[in-house]
Amino acid sequence: MKNIFNSFLILLAISTSVIAQEVKETPKTKEQGHEDKNKFRQMYDLLATPNMYRTASGAPGPEYYQQQADYKMDIELDDKNAKLFGTETITYTNNAKESLEYLWIQLDQNLMAKTSKTPLVENSKIDPAISAQGFSRKYLEEKFDGGFKIDYVKDIKGNPISYTVNETMMRINLVKPLAHGEKYVMNIKWNYNINNYMLDGGRSGYEPFKDGNKLYVLAQFYPRMAVYNDVEGWQNMQFWGSGEFALPFGNFEVNVTVPADHVMEATGNLLNRSEVFTPEQVKRYALAQNSFDKPVVIVTQAEATESEKGFSDKKKTWKFKAENVRDFGISTSRKFILDMMAVKLGGKTVMAVSLYPKEGNPLWEQYSTKAVAHTLKSYSSYTFDYPYPKAVSVNAQDQGMEYPMICWNFGRPEADGTFSDRVKYGMLGVIIHEVGHNFFPMIVNSDERQWTWMDEGLNTFMEYLAEISFDKNFPVDRGPAAKIVPYMSGDQSNIEPIMTNSEAIKQFGNNAYGKPAAGLNILRETIMGHELFDYAFKTYANRWKFKHPTPEDFFRTMEDASATDLDWFIRGWFYTTDYTDIGIKDVTQYYVSNEAPKDFKAPEVNRRNRRKMAGPLVYMISSTSQDLLGENKKALNVKDVKTLDEFVQANFKPEEIAKLASPKYFYEVTFNKPGGLVMPIIVELTFEDGTTENQTFPAQIWRMNDVEIVRTFATQKVISKIVVDPKLETADIDVTNNTWPKVIGKSKFD
Repeated sequence: MKNIFNSFLILLAISTSVIAQEVKETPKTKEQGHEDKNKFRQMYDLLATPNMYRTASGAPGPEYYQQQADYKMDIELDDKNAKLFGTETITYTNNAKESLEYLWIQLDQNLMAKTSKTPLVENSKIDPAISAQGFSRKYLEEKFDGGFKIDYVKDIKGNPISYTVNETMMRINLVKPLAHGEKYVMNIKWNYNINNYMLDGGRSGYEPFKDGNKLYVLAQFYPRMAVYNDVEGWQNMQFWGSGEFALPFGNFEVNVTVPADHVMEATGNLLNRSEVFTPEQVKRYALAQNSFDKPVVIVTQAEATESEKGFSDKKKTWKFKAENVRDFGISTSRKFILDMMAVKLGGKTVMAVSLYPKEGNPLWEQYSTKAVAHTLKSYSSYTFDYPYPKAVSVNAQDQGMEYPMICWNFGRPEADGTFSDRVKYGMLGVIIHEVGHNFFPMIVNSDERQWTWMDEGLNTFMEYLAEISFDKNFPVDRGPAAKIVPYMSGDQSNIEPIMTNSEAIKQFGNNAYGKPAAGLNILRETIMGHELFDYAFKTYANRWKFKHPTPEDFFRTMEDASATDLDWFIRGWFYTTDYTDIGIKDVTQYYVSNEAPKDFKAPEVNRRNRRKMAGPLVYMISSTSQDLLGENKKALNVKDVKTLDEFVQANFKPEEIAKLASPKYFYEVTFNKPGGLVMPIIVELTFEDGTTENQTFPAQIWRMNDVEIVRTFATQKVISKIVVDPKLETADIDVTNNTWPKVIGKSKFD
């Protein structure tokens, strides 16, 4: 019998196997595997590898170095012919461990040369209507003859140095490599025709006036050393016009010769004040050094008006010295009014200065210098005390550009002296912005040729903080998250990630200024909070002042100094064009009961939920969203539930019971995320009695499901309204799905 039984089992197994083969269905194709696409994955794939130059914490490493370029210059302005002549001695110190086979010098004025390729890389369309002057400039007149004319490049002994010019870059061909610690000295003589920037454009040049006077704002006026660093070697990317400048730090001694009736300001300390100002003006300057509440006029409007009537054929030389700056700027004209006031920062006094023609009054005398002083105080409070001796604001029509200690800014009243709020706040905004650039990038010296956002974005964020502290009703146009929504909700073909090179950005203002500023504001206001953000931001500024930071240095420092994981935010906000869109998908109300519904099926008790399922069960009975919006608003106090009440009585002391919450209403809310960006969920609950309650769920709530999540709200009062992001803190591009019950907007017909 035993053998027969064993045979039966074997036959059964075979039979079963055969049947299985006969009825077996064609297996479905299994989905392919995938790499980690979680929005919270770390950014090792995007950030440069830390090393001894730049650490994983975001701080400079023990092997960090930077080059130094020192300049001694003699500059002369030919006012009648709008031409500049210059000679300079550059002393370049190689602090890199490696030897350099050649040096690169920037010739930025070559952007204006007749042979410049910049106009050839721009689209050129026929204008349907154009002014006669514009038509003449575009099609009839000979192109402006700009660009550097190099007379010579010589070594310290006067011998010619071999050089090669490539558009806006000049290579110095060294006879032998420049070793670590060695200095190289060269002498350069040059000249160039100064452009009328009102016609030819540009970041510098002159503004003409009807009486023949000119107002000069001179920058990029000398051959300047390019940056050599540990990140990319020489930063010798061509200057096409948008990407600004990367420059090493150094010391400057500059003598500027101009007509004797000119008034001037420039980078650095003025060394011969008594030679270029009248005795009375020198006395006024002494008063200004102790005037901390209002500006003192040094050169009056009456004096400027008298000067601009004539054109002196005599000359005067102004002597300036600046230490540890990356560049040098000059502004000069016989039309200038000059005022100053003192600003106390830490243990030192800094001069806030304004330079403007009478066409800028009364607007400029009322606001400019006070705005400069406020900017220095505001920025210093978030970063470091302003280290330079002065900050100058120059009024130049249609300009907005910055250099160490000096900047030019637009904004003028009407001819009769009246001005609108739009003109006033426009002028104040540009002054705050350009003066603020002293911090970013003139001191925290990022690479503008590569990453515009590192100076413009950070500075725009700081500008916003300065504006609202200057005037709480300041009509800001960048900074708050809601201001960037039109850009982020726009046509994706016209949007690039923030981490895009300066020359490849279509919407420059939105991408490099607005979006980074909004992102920093979201970090400060919503994600990190003021205390953590401000400490980390100040740490970054102090780590990298007078140094050359990269994006990685900023990102890593913000995390390192705050213990806040920001990889999810940085990846989405800076490296993609994703947008925020978080909405309410569904709302279901639950009632507490000690009786199970008919369709209830108890879940299997396992290791994970054994505590949840232990003891008496309290059942949650649901009411659909449709019921909620109707008349079914049943309320049931948890104290009415026998099993729960018994549990409370058995497990808590009377004094503990008095402190227990007693929710009556339970709402399960499903939030979805049509947008690609991860953000915290900020929820405002409004109750029937009109009171509100706010709850914020960290962005990490999306870590397991990037599509939708569910949260339960236990309340003592009936919820009448739920709103996501009620204060528009996250740049949500579609708020029509942010409210429950859904708000039905009126049609155009209504």
